Amino acid sequence: MVKVNGEPKDIAGQTIAEYLATTNYDVKRIAVERNGDIVPKAQYGETVLWDGDSIEIVSFVGGG
Repeated sequence: MVKVNGEPKDIAGQTIAEYLATTNYDVKRIAVERNGDIVPKAQYGETVLWDGDSIEIVSFVGGG
């Protein structure tokens, strides 16, 4: 199980890009943190999620 924003999900073995493709996140407007480290967008397709990983996805909201 992988925790995504504190919620357990059965996505171990997928890459970050594969997981994000199943969500409504706008990849251009998010940051992903894996086990406390920011994952560069260029590495989403090669970063495999493992059992026990903790992922935080933060959306950027514009405004003024």
